[in-house]
Amino acid sequence: MESCAQFGFWVVFILFLAFQIPPNYGFYLPGSYPHNYGVSDELWVKVNSLTSIDTEIPFSYYSLPFCKPEGGIKDSAENLGELLMGDRIENSPYRFRMYSNESEIYLCRIEALSGDQFKILKERIDEMYQVNLILDNLPAIRFTQKEGYFMRWTGYPVGIKIEDAYYVFNHLKFNVLVHKYEETNVARVMGTGEGAELIPVVKQGSSEKPGYMVVGFEVIPCSIMHNADSAKTLKMYEKYPSSIRCDPATVAMPIKEGQPVVFTYEVTFEESDIKWPSRWDAYLKMEGAKVHWFSILNSLMVITFLAGIVLVIFLRTVRRDLTRYEELDKEAQAQMNEELSGWKLVVGDVFRAPSNPALLCVMVGDGVQILGMSVVTILFAALGFMSPASRGTLITGILFFYMILGIAAGYVSVRMWRTIGFGEQKGWVSIAWKAACFFPGISFLILTTLNFLLWGSHSTGAIPFALFIILILLWFCISLPLTLVGGYFGAKAPHIEYPVRTNQIPREIPQQKYPSWLLVLGAGTLPFGTLFIELFFIMSSIWMGRVYYVFGFLFVVLILLVVVCAEVSLVLTYMHLCVEDWKWWWKSFFASGSVAIYIFLYSVNYLVFDLKSLSGPVSATLYLGYSLFMVLAIMLSTGTIGFLSSFWFVHYLFSSVKLD
Repeated sequence: MESCAQFGFWVVFILFLAFQIPPNYGFYLPGSYPHNYGVSDELWVKVNSLTSIDTEIPFSYYSLPFCKPEGGIKDSAENLGELLMGDRIENSPYRFRMYSNESEIYLCRIEALSGDQFKILKERIDEMYQVNLILDNLPAIRFTQKEGYFMRWTGYPVGIKIEDAYYVFNHLKFNVLVHKYEETNVARVMGTGEGAELIPVVKQGSSEKPGYMVVGFEVIPCSIMHNADSAKTLKMYEKYPSSIRCDPATVAMPIKEGQPVVFTYEVTFEESDIKWPSRWDAYLKMEGAKVHWFSILNSLMVITFLAGIVLVIFLRTVRRDLTRYEELDKEAQAQMNEELSGWKLVVGDVFRAPSNPALLCVMVGDGVQILGMSVVTILFAALGFMSPASRGTLITGILFFYMILGIAAGYVSVRMWRTIGFGEQKGWVSIAWKAACFFPGISFLILTTLNFLLWGSHSTGAIPFALFIILILLWFCISLPLTLVGGYFGAKAPHIEYPVRTNQIPREIPQQKYPSWLLVLGAGTLPFGTLFIELFFIMSSIWMGRVYYVFGFLFVVLILLVVVCAEVSLVLTYMHLCVEDWKWWWKSFFASGSVAIYIFLYSVNYLVFDLKSLSGPVSATLYLGYSLFMVLAIMLSTGTIGFLSSFWFVHYLFSSVKLD
């Protein structure tokens, strides 16, 4: 088994490197080092998928009648995370020469628009699709001014509709910000996500001109009425015969079926004070810092309140009762046993096995796996190891850590199973198998259903069939064996001994004034209050096309959420025991896990009020499907926190009782 564990680890490690780091990078992270361009060196713009916050369905750039590069369309190397996110990065015909301003560059002439091309252009304009361009690993950014405020957007719209006419943006004005390359004393391998090259050392006093680094990429889209007949004889990159004045405030190129469209562009280079390490600041500028701090302070208040209740339970109630009981002699203890009330009466039933114990063990094991993956991933992201400069790193990291932590899922599931079964080892393989297949199986079912919808829409967000095979292989060849290895160690580890014996006949639970499950469902409001502000920023990042990079705040909120879930479940478990309700196992799980219900309701609220423009049943189904997937993961992880904290509390509480 040890050899199997080592083999699994090395397979995962090699696959991670294969997906994450293309061969040319060596051990350098993509996007981590500047690329030195000499004056007049060629710079090529790349294109990503067309995206829209109205449909959330990405499409290929060349699904629209745009100019194609002379050498044909070529895909750029992509990692696993990029493919899962729907990114499809391809080459484009837009070509610049470093520090060489050019204007009125003819790109191409699209012949008469066919009926299908005209229809799809109108649909993409109606659905507010954005064109995403990339230069030297930097997305194109667009600035607009509204009511005295500057707003920034990534990409530019395909076109605009005014009254009944559709206008396409067929002229792009690029502004490339550059900074002089800062020489180093040694030659080193540099990479920018587009390949690696050896940067030679330039000695002081050399006559060679200094190179430049790209530190900004801005675009202004314009709609220009070109003379299509005068462009018939032009070749790509030739000078357009008439002057072009780009005014973003006016539009002049309406599209009509059977009418040709001419595309042009211009580029200017501007030397900037922005240094290369700061070039992503414009994309990652944190908004609403005060709101994040308010969220953390709000969570701290909830934690303090609950901590006070827990302190009272431990120091005043439990400790006082135990101390008083231990001070009595045996005769007085025997007499007191007849007068016992509350949690002390369920001493013979508190560790009675719950209903569906196998399912509980599997859910707790999967919850540990998801929680561990979340903590490690967010920590690495907060430390800067998962920069957005390297697209797809976050998703790849999530998959990698999830597979590795299959060992934890198997170990916890099997050990909890043996504890409930009083040390019985029989059936541990079945429990480990279920732990390896429960959450991944449900997730696979949800994502496959959504993928069929994306396939039917011909979207780049659809996972290719080859990637499906890879994901299945990762699941069954790495994650599942590691879970079985964890289950093996869980079966060999000593089970947790109960401090008291369980009676053969279960005690009848007294009639309650209020349904206990009502209190359990209401308990989820406290963890939800801890994270709902941060949840808004996360939802905006996922569905509104914004960049989320305040992982430091997110890590703090995650820690606070763990504390709140533990405290809520512990308090509710004590309340149930005090009313002689010994069926605390599932209730402790859902006391904190019920936060998932409120997150799902919030997701529906976000769909109705914040994503009003989300169009079509396919888009709404995709949104609800991904929300359901997120809610399931949150329920398992938060429920696990509550259950494990309650189990520890009950074990500690009754280990101090000498009532046998």
